[in-house]
Amino acid sequence: MVRESFASLLDAQPGLDVVGQAGDGMAALAGIAALPTTPDVVLMDIRMPVMDGLEATRRLLEGDGEKPKVIVLTTFHLDDYVYEALRAGASGFLLKDAPSAELIGAIGVVAAGDALLSPAVTKRLIANFVAVAPNPRPSPARFDVLTEREREVLRLIAKGRSNPEIAADLVLSAQTVKTYVGRILAKLSLRDRAQAIVLAYEAGLVSP
Repeated sequence: MVRESFASLLDAQPGLDVVGQAGDGMAALAGIAALPTTPDVVLMDIRMPVMDGLEATRRLLEGDGEKPKVIVLTTFHLDDYVYEALRAGASGFLLKDAPSAELIGAIGVVAAGDALLSPAVTKRLIANFVAVAPNPRPSPARFDVLTEREREVLRLIAKGRSNPEIAADLVLSAQTVKTYVGRILAKLSLRDRAQAIVLAYEAGLVSP
């Protein structure tokens, strides 16, 4: 019922088309593979039978070729795999009890790739999971390719700041900040802001 309600809501919005539904991760992967074109956004629940959303996200985003953006549906504190979903390439999170307007807006935000979804929520999630993550930290030398200003922008991204907020903090134009963000992602070979935040926490550039 929840899935069908989401689909009905989204399909009724101008500019949005629901191209498929699935009740588990395996069916989702098969359905996406059968589509003539890659969908722009996938709403992925973590807790599903047969194959959970974590494994489905990992498989969906591995390898080369065009990939969709993935929004993870979460109950916030109850899903222990949220951090791993981020590391697998998920672009952001949406609480399952979020208002419908937030769901609609989130899809547009993630599809455009301009900003990370729910920065404050994502920041708290990452801080919680990075603090206990067993993965080794990347070498700080990886950040040597960044200028000092780019590092400053990355720190603010990791703190959950949006582009307008970063622009205000650093007294820059929004377009200049957007350019910096693009350079940071390109230099560090990252897919989006979500991966940039994970890397910044893992490497100790910022602390929970």
